[in-house]
Amino acid sequence: MTDIAATPLLKATKLSKVYRIGRSLLPSRRQQVHAVNEVSLEVMPGETLGIVGESGCGKSSLGRCLMRLQDITSGQLEFDGRDITHLSPRRIRPLRREMQMVFQDPAASLNARRRVGDLLAEPYRIHGIGSGSDIDDRVSELLRRVGLRPEHALRFPHEFSGGQKQRIGIARALALNPRLLVADEPVSALDVSIQAQIINLLADLREELGLTYIFVAHDLAVVRQISNRVAVMYLGAIVEIGDADDVFSRPRHPYTRVLRDAMPRPSLYPPRRARTGIAGDLPSPFALPSGCPYRTRCAFAQPKCAAERPALTTGADGRGVACHFPLRDEVTADP
Repeated sequence: MTDIAATPLLKATKLSKVYRIGRSLLPSRRQQVHAVNEVSLEVMPGETLGIVGESGCGKSSLGRCLMRLQDITSGQLEFDGRDITHLSPRRIRPLRREMQMVFQDPAASLNARRRVGDLLAEPYRIHGIGSGSDIDDRVSELLRRVGLRPEHALRFPHEFSGGQKQRIGIARALALNPRLLVADEPVSALDVSIQAQIINLLADLREELGLTYIFVAHDLAVVRQISNRVAVMYLGAIVEIGDADDVFSRPRHPYTRVLRDAMPRPSLYPPRRARTGIAGDLPSPFALPSGCPYRTRCAFAQPKCAAERPALTTGADGRGVACHFPLRDEVTADP
């Protein structure tokens, strides 16, 4: 594993993203959706931070905000010590060399009308890197690096399988030698066997190139396999963050334990204890509950949970938990 430095490569402080929904010309009369709600986190060079949660919890919106693909409503975002919260598109363009994204749907992220070689050459042309045969050589090397052949540059995206398309998306993200890669559900649209190949490819690239990953996914088993640390999101906020093995084996937030218990388990291993279920549906993002956003579905909710929103408090062991009544450490490692 790559050594992790002490200075964050990416730092978010109380980051929020609010969408206004409706047809009124006056923004104040539109409904507000708090997709990301005062998220604070740090990503160290060389590590992989996994972000997990249910669909609609805001993890993809957070990933796009961290990449500055969406404007940030409030808070602060720093990359390598530089404040990039409100940089204009022109000023942030040079930083695109250092921070890239792999998207969830590989087919939708590739222009079906252009050959793969043109798609991979585009980053070099936009940033004025190389020309002619030099770019062709770079494209061939990119294809080899992700397990494809140089002659694949002459094909169109529809001629590839889903796994191959995602390899092309990864190759395009690597073109400019970035330091940070944000992967937004990169394997959710793929078969299980292909998922393993892509995860192994990303792990090999991390070791080979010294990359830093933010890995967004709803599959906890996948996140646990590749991540150093894990942040669990619920309704736009982080409710628990810490070392991946500790979070999964000793969850301290009730929601984290529910997600962990929902992970598939081989039938030959009987459950060590009764699994905890989750009650009710996800609350409407237009009308968040008072106090703790998880209290309406939590089996341990108390009056204090409705009156006061718990802050994400970090303990001496580095584990952050946003809960008034965190769970005790209960080791439930896999056999």
